[in-house]
Amino acid sequence: MADRRRFARSGTLALPLAVAALLLIAPGAARAAAPAAGYPPLPIGDDREFLSNLSAPSLAPGGGGSVSFTVGNPLDAPLVRAVLTVGLYAFNGFPGNATGVLPSSAPPVLANATASGPTVNVSLGSVAPHASVPGAVAIATSATTPSGTYAIRTALTFTENGTGYRLASRGWFSASEWANATELPNGSVTINLTRLGVSGVLAETAVLVSSNGIDWALAAVAGAGVVLVGAGAYVYFRRTSKSSSGAR
Repeated sequence: MADRRRFARSGTLALPLAVAALLLIAPGAARAAAPAAGYPPLPIGDDREFLSNLSAPSLAPGGGGSVSFTVGNPLDAPLVRAVLTVGLYAFNGFPGNATGVLPSSAPPVLANATASGPTVNVSLGSVAPHASVPGAVAIATSATTPSGTYAIRTALTFTENGTGYRLASRGWFSASEWANATELPNGSVTINLTRLGVSGVLAETAVLVSSNGIDWALAAVAGAGVVLVGAGAYVYFRRTSKSSSGAR
């Protein structure tokens, strides 16, 4: 499942295929390896509430918008020193089918009140038990930003009851790391958080940049599909599993 994404921008399936391709790659030059020591499993068996309502705009070169999200706390104690990381990590240009690292010339830029660049950290402070915090990160392009789909990965770190946790999306892992943690020898799908070195897995999204007459309604459908493609298998196994670490 993890390596079936490739981009072909011909016909009506172009944009969904572009998004799917980006969500299944993690170029080495843009990837941060999972921590060697790893992080403990979450106190609960479901991590879907930690990051929701993740969405990104479709932009023309020179335009801007926001990547929006909601960080939630389904636990019975506050999340302390909570930080959400949002980062651009892969690019699939069109016309053509060239998935790889971000372009060196005029890629989109993310920004918040304290920093700007391909990756920004959003400090959320303390999130009360069973509360949620909406937020957004600005994204801007220049007139020369290459057209294509830009994948966005996410990570959330926090401390709860003195223990540190980290949740990360697909884009933080190489293809081999992801396959090793999500595929059993018989070919069936699983999820092994211990092998990934994280407490949970988050969804991803992608920004479409286009200077030609793309069907924006189709782009919106593709954007909605990002979350499903990026976390679909994981969410399925989270629903059917009683454990938050090890092979499932």
